[in-house]
Amino acid sequence: MAATPYEILLFVGRGTSLRDYQRLKAALDRLQSTTVSTSIRQPAEGRRHRFSWINEWQERTDRDGKPAGIELIVPDWFYRAVLDDALVLTIDRAYFDLTGGLDRWLYRLVRKHGGRQHGGWRFDFRHLHQKSGSLSPFKRFAFELRDIIRRQPLPGYTLFLETEIGGRVLLAFEPSSACGQSVDGLVLSGTRTIVPSGTRGSCYQEPKPGLTHGNKTRNRALNLESNQESNFEERARDVQKLIRATARGLSTAARKSGGPVPEPARNSSAPELPLRPRSGGAR
Repeated sequence: MAATPYEILLFVGRGTSLRDYQRLKAALDRLQSTTVSTSIRQPAEGRRHRFSWINEWQERTDRDGKPAGIELIVPDWFYRAVLDDALVLTIDRAYFDLTGGLDRWLYRLVRKHGGRQHGGWRFDFRHLHQKSGSLSPFKRFAFELRDIIRRQPLPGYTLFLETEIGGRVLLAFEPSSACGQSVDGLVLSGTRTIVPSGTRGSCYQEPKPGLTHGNKTRNRALNLESNQESNFEERARDVQKLIRATARGLSTAARKSGGPVPEPARNSSAPELPLRPRSGGAR
């Protein structure tokens, strides 16, 4: 593929100064020197494909020696994913306007897991902290997540904060309405309060205060079927807590009634939780 540095910088929302051109070349060098090893889409199980994000790149010049653009050679694995298999998700152009590293990472995560599902998706705060690989303490990470929920910077998605009865804090998100993102708390002067019939409502709406948008008072239903990897550990802990709380309640009730208190079996193995599907055979 070939493009001019000006086109690339303009597409990603960067400047066109000499420093920006130098940073673009440095970024291309990093992409070429980065090695990827993956077993995704390999015909033989366990085999790995190794490549760089850019195999080669060169600066082209015309007959007079003036710069004529940049030529990139991408690996076959990447080329087939984009053109042959269409396995690459599109991103909003406003993604390049995000300046925070956590904002960009969260958008890619939301875009991958949320997609266009009407019910959206949700993650436990601590699971997100582990998944991000952030070196910040969990309290700092949670503070930054809450600030992102307050700012609502992710294009095409609305973020929510949910708290379960047990106190577990969740980040929930779903595709935003077709109207787009809400603007700042100021309505443009000259905007009429009455919209003529037959036209759509104005997109200039004052955002509601607080972390949770809308009038929903209940948390979304769990998406255990398609989110097993993300929710299994949290669900398993919740079930174990419920089992222990029930056992304590039964023991307390037995003591009060004067009956025998059942003792747990010492040598019996812990029962397997019916959350993860068994490999092979019927369920």
